Amino acid sequence: MIQLGDKIKSLRKQKNISQEVFANYLGVSFQAVSKWENGITLPDITMIPAIASFFSVSTDELFDFNLFEVKKQVTEICDEAYKYRFTDPEKSEHILRDGLKKFPGNEIILNNLLYTLDFQTRADEVIGLCKTLIESTKDDEVKYDACRILAACYKENGKQDLIKPTLEMIPEVYFSKLELLAAMLDGADSYEAAQKQKYLSAVSLIDMLIIAGKRLKEDGETEKAISQFKIAEKVMDAFEEDFCENKWFNATLKEETGDQRREVDKLLKE
Repeated sequence: MIQLGDKIKSLRKQKNISQEVFANYLGVSFQAVSKWENGITLPDITMIPAIASFFSVSTDELFDFNLFEVKKQVTEICDEAYKYRFTDPEKSEHILRDGLKKFPGNEIILNNLLYTLDFQTRADEVIGLCKTLIESTKDDEVKYDACRILAACYKENGKQDLIKPTLEMIPEVYFSKLELLAAMLDGADSYEAAQKQKYLSAVSLIDMLIIAGKRLKEDGETEKAISQFKIAEKVMDAFEEDFCENKWFNATLKEETGDQRREVDKLLKE
């Protein structure tokens, strides 16, 4: 496997630019670039997407990996980290950090890493990583998820004026890929898409009912607010007998919506 420094040097020469020009683009010194190319140091992991973007290559290409094998290993790392995302975020982060040592700058791992970072105590890290992914990734899924997480971080830290401009970067979508797959495919592929969309739709619907109810309550529309909370309660009750497809999910919808149920119970008692 070609060394990262050698790859950067090769790509820079193909582009016919100097170390100074490349360094100015990244906001570093040309001495830093020289050290990378000579294998003395490595770029910070947050700079990898920007380097790949500058040369119009994927981060995997930058590291000269077998893309299929990399995708497989990255998926395994992220799946393992996901097991602990909610119960032990520190362990989840550790798994992903180890993954980044093997695949520095991998956008999928970095995207998953965002889910393990506390928005208040590590806001600068979250914001910096989100902005890097938004500006450099060619993967729309990664880009728009980073937009969503960035907006959530702004909200958590009281930066209300930055939320709307961030969310405006996400295009309006009236149907999802999962919905189309479920409707148009047959057999196992259709079933998988339907199960995944059902899970996402149920959680989202409950969230929207809670949000609508809270706004109505703030406006003094108490009866309308209660109606929204009761509908949310009924939706959750409807999934009491649902089952969990363990190959795709780690919890049933009943377990996943536990926090939402507690919130609805509290809102109905107020």
